[in-house]
Amino acid sequence: MSMSAGGAEGEPMMDINTTPLIDVMLVLLIMFIITIPIQTHAVKIDLPVNTENQEPPPIDPVKNSIVILPNRAILWNGTPVNTVTLRQYLDITTTMTPEPELHLQPDPEAPYEVVDEVLAVTKHANITKMGFVGNEAYGNF
Repeated sequence: MSMSAGGAEGEPMMDINTTPLIDVMLVLLIMFIITIPIQTHAVKIDLPVNTENQEPPPIDPVKNSIVILPNRAILWNGTPVNTVTLRQYLDITTTMTPEPELHLQPDPEAPYEVVDEVLAVTKHANITKMGFVGNEAYGNF
């Protein structure tokens, strides 16, 4: 690896031996490669939210029902909700495995605007298992 500068036999060699320098640099490089992933390693933990005062949402893991009454009220499993709370419940159901069924039961006298608004909320929540209940009530109209 080293080259001689050419000269008389008794003269000292003028070139630097770089082999130990390369060995030290390779050892340092290997040490950096080994220690860098350890320093950047992180464990992600989902910390629980303070749920002492909060009740779990009334979500059935098998099927949930939405009833729309003539007085523009929306009921989620018998509990009155607004569209914002309805969307939150629907978002929770989409994360469940398996996704629970959603039964939509509008009253025949319920305003169409409310039914349309509930359908829009369910569409934006990407509900895949949904059915209409009580369609036989519309047979007389």
